[in-house]
This record gives sequence, structure tokens and C-alpha cells, in this order.
Amino acid sequence: MEVKELVNDGLTIRLSFHFVKEDYADNRKKILNRFRRNAEIRGFRKGMAPMALIERLYGGQAMVETINELISSNLNNYIEEHKLNVIGEPLPVEDAEGKNDFEGGEEFDFTFDIALAPKFELSLSAEDKIPYYNVTVSDAEKEEYKKNLYKQYARLENCDEVKDGDFVVADMVQGDRKVDASYIAMNVLHDEAKALFMGKKPGDELDVDIVKTFPNEADRAAMLRVKKDELASLEPVWHLTVKEVKNYVDAVPGKDLYDTLFGPDKVHDEAEFDKAVTERMTEEFRQESDYRFMLDAREYLLNKADIKVSEDFLKRWLYQVNEGKFSKEDIDKDFPAFIKDFKWQTVEGRIMADNKLEVTKEDLNAEAVKLARYQFAMYGLSNVPEEHLKGYAANILADEKQGRRIAEKAQENVVLDFVRRTVTIENKEISSADLRKMNE
Repeated sequence: MEVKELVNDGLTIRLSFHFVKEDYADNRKKILNRFRRNAEIRGFRKGMAPMALIERLYGGQAMVETINELISSNLNNYIEEHKLNVIGEPLPVEDAEGKNDFEGGEEFDFTFDIALAPKFELSLSAEDKIPYYNVTVSDAEKEEYKKNLYKQYARLENCDEVKDGDFVVADMVQGDRKVDASYIAMNVLHDEAKALFMGKKPGDELDVDIVKTFPNEADRAAMLRVKKDELASLEPVWHLTVKEVKNYVDAVPGKDLYDTLFGPDKVHDEAEFDKAVTERMTEEFRQESDYRFMLDAREYLLNKADIKVSEDFLKRWLYQVNEGKFSKEDIDKDFPAFIKDFKWQTVEGRIMADNKLEVTKEDLNAEAVKLARYQFAMYGLSNVPEEHLKGYAANILADEKQGRRIAEKAQENVVLDFVRRTVTIENKEISSADLRKMNE
């Protein structure tokens, strides 16, 4: 056997392997004997077929298996002996394989590329400077925020007659069929249909062609509480009786709103409400500021590390490891994002290792609780008890996919916290509009 190092540019090593019969003959014989023991061939008892027949039937397959084992062991030995830190797995150089004859050949040549993990230095100190943007909350922004809260927590109230944007609660009758208290939203109707209801009051009656008035089949089926495939069997004209007219009325400052927003008896008057709103806005802006800091810190550290890798190898490796799930064009398109993320993970790993940082169970739980709180808030539940958040967070961590994302985020937090403690933070004031523009 002969192993040659053809190329070593610091990013990849290209190795050639030359195998002769003496390198593989014994192992190939063992594999053929295994085939013989397991072969069930008509006319011969199991395991008793002549070796010449086994050779004819399975010789090529045995050779492929033998050579694959030989390649794998020699690649692993080379990597271990030279103490190489590699990326992915070695890749065959395809042009070098076509000349091998596994059926009748005795000598074989293979060439493989090995990608080396990047070598780089990365030390941080107070001489390194990264900006942090603090948002200044203006009075106008605060008032706009309050108005949005009033609309977000608006409630339905009865009103005297139908206006644009109202809801009509109507009983609907057609022969023996009756649908009680069906909700009809004016803002989803086309102008001609909307005109049928404008000015109507509770107690008013009207006949409505529901096919013309509600052309969307899904809306019509929901209103009549039937399945879509049942609509065709119904006559179009229904008799409607207006039972109630409702409209959303903005919430008003007071105990009910304060308790809903901040929890029971946390806010008692307008001054405390103003303070609580300011704190909430500040916290929301802080999340945007932290996001901006993450982006700036990543960019700074990536530029400082100046990591060099073989992008050509990584593209080939991605194509092979995904087994045809992505075309080479797909990989080219998404590669800039992949390589940036790959380099950031490499930087993260170096900072963790060099500074003996660890992700603790508390870090994971804190990140999971944060995600749980965010998910509940998406549904308007901003005051979920802590014990419920912790239980939901435990379920998140138990899920393999979500748990992995939490672990990645927790590690990033540990690294960024270390960076903030180590470098000089240049605090800068910024408006919320400018920060959002930067983060787009």
C-alpha cells in the first residue's frame, strides 16, 4: 500500500491511496467465506456451495466491501496519526475512481480530500469596542403605545344601529331551518352587501340572498354552521332578524385594564400606569437593542477571527451529506448564510473552550421560560403564573428539536455575556425608529 500527500494548502489535504493484492487478499477471502456461509443456492446445502461459484456470484461485491473497509481504516489512521482536526468527512475525488475495475482488477487507486478545521487566534480585551444602542422613549411614542393598548384590549358593546365596522348578531330562518345568534362582521362584506345592513336596529327583519351577500363559501358555511359540501343543497334566500348590534369600544384606563395588563393590584392609578408602560416599552426596546448588539458582536468577532475554510469542499460536502435533497444550485444560493453561521459556531466554540465557559441547567431553563413567556404573549396572555411558565418550559426542553434550539440560543447568550463583560461597550442613544431600521 502507498499513501501520498498530493496537496496541503492549510485548508485541505489531498491524499492518494494505491492498493495492491497483498493489501486486501486476506480480508477479501474472509468476506467471501462469510458470503459462502450465508448463501442459499439451489442444488447446494447452505454454506456448502463451491468457492469458485461464490467467487463468480459475489466476487465483485466482496472486492467493493474489502476496499471500502481498507479506505475507511487508512483514512482514520492517517487523521489520527497526524492529529488532524477535520471538517465533515473525507470526500472522494470522483475523477480518480473511474479507472478502478472491481471485477477483474488487482491494483486500485483512490484520491480523497480532507478539509482541515480552521486555525485562528481570537483574544478579547477592553481594547475591543462594540456599540450598544439604548432607545430613548419619547412622550409621543408612549402615548401611541397606550392608544394601541386601548385598541388591543377593546371590548364588544351593544349599540343602537348598524354602522361600518360593527357586528350584527342575527337569527336566520329558512323554512324549518333555524340558525340562532350568527355573527356577521360588516368589515368583511362588499359594499353592496354592507348596504343591506347599514342603519338596521335590533328587531329589524330582512330577507337576504346569502350567496350574493356572502360569496366566500367558507364564511357562508361558518355562518350557517354547516359543512361546505352541504351548501349546494340549501336555498339562497334566508330571513334574518337582527337581535343585537355590537361594536368594539377601546378600553379605558382603570382597574380592569391595569389588572389585565400587569396582574391583580400591581398598578393602582394613572401615574403607576404611566410608569409601568414606560418599563414595558423599555424592556421591549431592550430586546431590540440586545438583538442589535448580537448582530454587531457577531460581525466584529467574525472580522477579527478572519476564519479561512475551503468553501469548495464545504459545498461538495453539503451536497453529498444531504443525499440529493438539494441541488448544487440550491446549495450555491444558500451558501453565504450557511458559511456565516458555520464560522460563527466556530468562533462560539473557541470562546467557550478558551475561557472555560459552560451552559448550565439554569441557563437552559431561563431561555426556555423566556420562549414560553413569548409564546403565551403572542396569544395575549401576558400574566401567566410562573409555575405554569416553568411547566411549559420543561415541555419545550423535552422536545428534541426545540430543546436543541434552546441549547444553541443559551450557548450564544453565554458567549455574548462574556463578550459584554470583556470588551468596551460604547453606549449610544438612538430613537426606536432608527433602531428598527437598523434591525430590518
